[in-house]
Amino acid sequence: MTGTEKSDHGQWSSRFAFILAATGSAVGLGNIWKFPYITGENGGGAFVIVYLLCVLLIGIPIMMAETMLGRRTRQNPIDTMITLSDEAGADKNWHYLGWMGVIAGFLILSYYSVIAGWASAYVLKAFTGSFFAADASEIKGLFDGLIASPIQLIFWHSLFMLATMSVVARGVKTGIEKAVRFLMPSLFVMLILLVAYAMTTGSYDQGLKFLFTPDFSKLTGDSVLTAMGHAFFTLSIGMGAIMVYGSYLPKDVSISKTVFLIAGTDTVVALLAGMAIFPIVFASGLEPAAGPGLIFQTLPIAFGNMTGGWLFGILFFVMLVFAALSSSISLIEPAVAWLVENKGMNRKQACIWSGSITWLLGFGTIFSFNIWSGFKIFDRTIFQLLDYLTANLLLPIGGFCIAVFAGWIMKRQHSEHELGMPNTLSYQVWKVLICYVAPAAVFLVFLHVVGVL
Repeated sequence: MTGTEKSDHGQWSSRFAFILAATGSAVGLGNIWKFPYITGENGGGAFVIVYLLCVLLIGIPIMMAETMLGRRTRQNPIDTMITLSDEAGADKNWHYLGWMGVIAGFLILSYYSVIAGWASAYVLKAFTGSFFAADASEIKGLFDGLIASPIQLIFWHSLFMLATMSVVARGVKTGIEKAVRFLMPSLFVMLILLVAYAMTTGSYDQGLKFLFTPDFSKLTGDSVLTAMGHAFFTLSIGMGAIMVYGSYLPKDVSISKTVFLIAGTDTVVALLAGMAIFPIVFASGLEPAAGPGLIFQTLPIAFGNMTGGWLFGILFFVMLVFAALSSSISLIEPAVAWLVENKGMNRKQACIWSGSITWLLGFGTIFSFNIWSGFKIFDRTIFQLLDYLTANLLLPIGGFCIAVFAGWIMKRQHSEHELGMPNTLSYQVWKVLICYVAPAAVFLVFLHVVGVL
């Protein structure tokens, strides 16, 4: 296998297009919704330093490996692992790694779309002035009213899924690539505008101090594992998305340089989100460690009670929707690619099938917030169970297996060839990280999330 084969779905028109698409996959609700609140919960600057180290030592090596596996075969994740295990003379059961990625993406999108629907609903709420002069109890009432209404949640979930599938159905160049060429620059412009606005709040220095001044006394072992886990998950590793995007990557593009740019851009977005959010939080006398409610139940109070809050509230939630959409199209692409390559479907048919199943699965998450809230499996609602299975089990196992396969199973000459780093110091560093550091770190994350550590 030379790696010169072309995917049935075409390929990115340029390295820049792949960077935008893969960055779009990585940049999502995790950067703008989760990163600020977990930073707030874990002491600020010291947590950020640990997070950056984890991106460098764990996230980037595994992302390079996953991209490399996809580009070598030009196939969907399942067929990629079948082909590569045959090439390496390895156990055929490695194809289950591909299945794990496809299933994880499927399950994640089923509830991700519901949460993205919340952000979509909040665009309308911000536009109609629902946050204006509202206090904490009124904002809480808005949020509680939204998640208590199955009809509202079904509407927003359906709208978001329709937007996702309409992009994916158009293919690599005219669908995904065209969408991310609009979504990602727009996301950056809105983030920069929000940071500029944060500078006018009078608490910008306080926000920067919180975000970048390390206080290691507040850093715990749990904080380190949280940073490690978030660095791993925010790069979309282990769910097949990067593998299938890698399969559309032209042969003459450097994987290592490209992945560094993607990881760097993803990290910049997360930091910009913190630079925009924390000054607003401090200026409004709110709590930076407010947890998951920071976005939906805390920031609306700030937007409703500050000068210009109407406009910047709209911008913020539009940005959140854009980030969610750029990720959602990558979550369903591995399943669509598999259906096209193995079941004789065209992309539109594959999108209808995969989108419909994902849409129906989303009803479990919707109802877990209201009419099925008392129904629990292993003491978890359907939403909590799906989140636990994917984030805490499927993705860590997937990332661990990618590192093991790329580092220990794949032939050295093949990985050197695909990475374009034959007998170089860079390759040796990557080899050490992918063989030893990354698997050990991901294994620690896995032990942590299952409650062993």
